[in-house]
Amino acid sequence: MKIINAKIFTMSGAVIENGYVEFDDTINDVGLFDGVVSGDEFDAKGAMLFPGFIDAHTHLGICEDSIGFEGDDCNESTDPCTPHLRAIDAVNVFDVCFKEALAAGITTVLTGPGSANPIAGQFIAIKTYGSCIDHMIVKAPVAMKMALGENPKTVYNEKKTTPSTRMATAAIIREQLTRAKEYIEKRSSDENEKFDAKLEALSQLFINKLPAHIHAHRADDIFTAVRIAEEFDFDYTIIHCTQGHLLADELAKRGVTALSGPLFSDRSKLELKGSTPATPGVLSKAGVKTAIITDHPVVPIQYLPMCAGLAVREGMDYYEALKSITIWPAEICGISDRIGSIEKGKDADMVLFRQDPLTLVAKPVAVVAAGKFVDLQNSLS
Repeated sequence: MKIINAKIFTMSGAVIENGYVEFDDTINDVGLFDGVVSGDEFDAKGAMLFPGFIDAHTHLGICEDSIGFEGDDCNESTDPCTPHLRAIDAVNVFDVCFKEALAAGITTVLTGPGSANPIAGQFIAIKTYGSCIDHMIVKAPVAMKMALGENPKTVYNEKKTTPSTRMATAAIIREQLTRAKEYIEKRSSDENEKFDAKLEALSQLFINKLPAHIHAHRADDIFTAVRIAEEFDFDYTIIHCTQGHLLADELAKRGVTALSGPLFSDRSKLELKGSTPATPGVLSKAGVKTAIITDHPVVPIQYLPMCAGLAVREGMDYYEALKSITIWPAEICGISDRIGSIEKGKDADMVLFRQDPLTLVAKPVAVVAAGKFVDLQNSLS
């Protein structure tokens, strides 16, 4: 298949003003359109073509739409340390929000456990199309979720158990990381060392360089995350980074990356005081590689492009905002070998717009998923 006469935002290089993309399930070729047609092409008629959008932090399919407790598998708030929990075992791919995401041009998401536990479990990167999650995987696990700040201390204080302070939350993480390192040493020197599911999962931070995605809103929590990661020498990114605009230069100096958002939510708790949609722009301008997220269902996933548009309104560079929902989340999350840009060899996930996709009035003209055009008329039926 071939899309012609498109203004192609490759996100890996210059915009191709009048280009073509040839593809099957992956992209075979990209370039300037020479005007030659065979009759088998899709004529974009000058519309803008983007790589499929990426939401790098959601609870899609785990916090199901229009369902209460029965469809909420987000937080296993019975144990503050649950690194062995796997998102793949909780995602319902028939949740209607998958269709809403795809219809909006969002073709890949990261989804996983919430922030009740200091160490919450394993995130997964999946496509938003398909009927069997095992066939939708981009990377599993893609990250180990950790959490600092109000959420863990609030959840466990109500249970009259630890952690009920920020100190205890950090201490639990440190203790478990220390145990994981000891476990690695014992397992490597003694084949009879007893298997431990929690420590085996957590040890992947050190053995396979699995990154930690650390939930942190407030400035002090952000620096606690940085401190622990540097102390134990593992890869990480900061989720939310709500007060990151106060620390942008320091975060840039340390090479921190951020998943910024949600930008449309209210200030529902004290640590969100002072939150602003200007944050991703401030971080980006300082040199922090930043992706914009919805934290679905906090912000419904289909509004991801609008979140990027809001960031532009508040000062973020337009092209950086486009990158924040395409190539930057792909690179931050270690999945840019497959997605995030329109390049030869990458997955044929693309979205076509006639209007600026970061505005309220824009709707996709076409969505391509694994090389097939999505039926937008019936995609939500």
